[in-house]
Amino acid sequence: MITFSAALSFAGVAFLMALSPGPNLIYLASRSICQGRVAGFSSLAGVCLGMVMYMLATAGGLSTIFMAVPLAYDVVRMAGAAYLLWLAYRTLENGQTVTGTSVLPPESPQKLFRTGFFTCLLNPKLVITYGALLPQFVDTSAGNVLGQTVTLGVVQIAAAAFAHSLVIIMASTVARFLASQGSRFVVFQRYVLSTVFASLAVRLAFDSRSSA
Repeated sequence: MITFSAALSFAGVAFLMALSPGPNLIYLASRSICQGRVAGFSSLAGVCLGMVMYMLATAGGLSTIFMAVPLAYDVVRMAGAAYLLWLAYRTLENGQTVTGTSVLPPESPQKLFRTGFFTCLLNPKLVITYGALLPQFVDTSAGNVLGQTVTLGVVQIAAAAFAHSLVIIMASTVARFLASQGSRFVVFQRYVLSTVFASLAVRLAFDSRSSA
């Protein structure tokens, strides 16, 4: 099984990776700024479920399939980009005019959960990252490779969730300050979230597997 020192080292690497700019981190930060801490953690729950799905898929060999069949990877990647563009469009379309001000309606925890889940799930680079990183910490001589992979996956998800929680707390603090700015904030939140979704879509569409 995985030793404590190996798990701790892997957790440190996973924590730092989770803090690097990517679809999950940027989405959680922007949603926390736009709607506050509760919205951020609702979204994070969905992101974590997406990571669980990818961890189990990696343990089952999905990363090998993506590397062997580039078309499968590209289909998921383009579907993710299209989904993010749709979210950008919906964010702008849902703005209502109230006394001349654009307002971004708050989303329910259920919808935030779903959006976080699909934002994570439609990012195929995550499974490539799992496939490249996890094997470096698996000790084949210790046996039960599947058990080690799942254990490391759980450690990665916990480390990423902790890192993302810190980002949510900091971003929601910024949100409280921005909310005190009145009507300027509701204009800001609508366009910043739409821009975030569109930017992530472009990045995902043009990213290659080698840069994962």
